[in-house]
Parts: sequence; structure tokens; C-alpha cells
Amino acid sequence: MNYIDHIQPIHLDILKEVGNIGAGHAATSLSTLLNRKIDMKVPSVRIVPFTDMMELTGGSEKEVVSVSLRIEGEAGGNMFFMLTVEEADRFIQKLMADEAFSFHDEHSQAIGFSAMQEMGNILSGSYLSALGDFTQLKLQPSVPELAVDMFGAIISYGLLEISQYSDYAIVIDTVLTELNEGNEEIVKGHFFLLLSPDSFPVLFEALGAGYNE
Repeated sequence: MNYIDHIQPIHLDILKEVGNIGAGHAATSLSTLLNRKIDMKVPSVRIVPFTDMMELTGGSEKEVVSVSLRIEGEAGGNMFFMLTVEEADRFIQKLMADEAFSFHDEHSQAIGFSAMQEMGNILSGSYLSALGDFTQLKLQPSVPELAVDMFGAIISYGLLEISQYSDYAIVIDTVLTELNEGNEEIVKGHFFLLLSPDSFPVLFEALGAGYNE
């Protein structure tokens, strides 16, 4: 039996609650960044096999925009925030009022790439901050990295550490909505949380959910 067999619905409920708290902080920061009122929700947290995880963004060869970071401290692992290129293009076009922006266009303004990295940084940082507040664990994010590549190529780095122990990942769905535009959904993406195996008991014991071998 591997660590994934110990995870119960209560664990996911707690992670969802933490996610929504982090989402509230992120929404405030993004509202300031975008100069418009933003709401952010975490509609679901689930555990999926790697094969299903690939399909969430259209398959391993689907090109995505990713902001990734390494989680260090008392619980370690990797976190990836991913959008399809189409979603990422739409977000930056809306942010910059530039319908010509594209992550495929090397001549697009560099500020658009920086804005996407900052958004990923805000979302990831808010989630980790909420997780740290809940657990009282010391969690430090590395400097986030932006990448535009096939999903399989990007996620493979994070899988190297845990694939020998499990075939599963925690997926945190994320929806951002602009409230000033008739509740228009502007970004729908996914966090992929790949914790190292020895971090699971540390994390869930700290959350008060229990994790019995």
C-alpha cells in the first residue's frame, strides 16, 4: 500500500478549504494588479492518476503555459499552475487590452510574459501561505519559472521524484471571474501539487486530519 491509499475525503475537503482561503488572498492581489474586481474559487480538489492528469489539459502533447515552483521546508514537493495556451493568451490580451498578444509570437511584448509569471506567483504564493497558516509548517517557495511547452515535457520534472512511489497527483481546480463584467469567467486553470512521499504524513498530521500507516 502506498501513501495515496491513506488519503480520505476529509483530507481533500481540508485542502479545498485551504485553497479557497488562499484564493481569497490571491483575488485581492489580482484585483490590484488588474485594476478590476476579481473573484477566485477552488471548485474542487481531487486525486487523479498521472494518465488522467495529462488529459485535463488535452493530453501530454498539448501545449500549455506553466508557472512552476519548488516547495521547500518542512514539507517538500513541486507545484505547477497551468493554463492552456488559449486561456493564457486570452488572459494577457484582456489584461493588456492587446488582442494581438500571443505566447506563440516571439514579437509579443515581454511585459505579457512577466504578467503571466506574476499571476502564477500570486496564486501559488497565496495557496502556500494559506497552507502554512493552517498547518504552522514552514513552507518556502522557490523563485517561480515560466514555461511554454508540451504538458508532458513540463510535468515530467515533478514526476521524477514521486513516480517511483505512486502514480497519482493532487489537482486543485481554479476559476477566476471578473465581477465587473457580468461575472465573466476569465481564467480556468489547474494547480498540480506533487508532494514528496514523506511530506504527506507531515502535512496531514499538521492539518489535524490524521494519517495512519
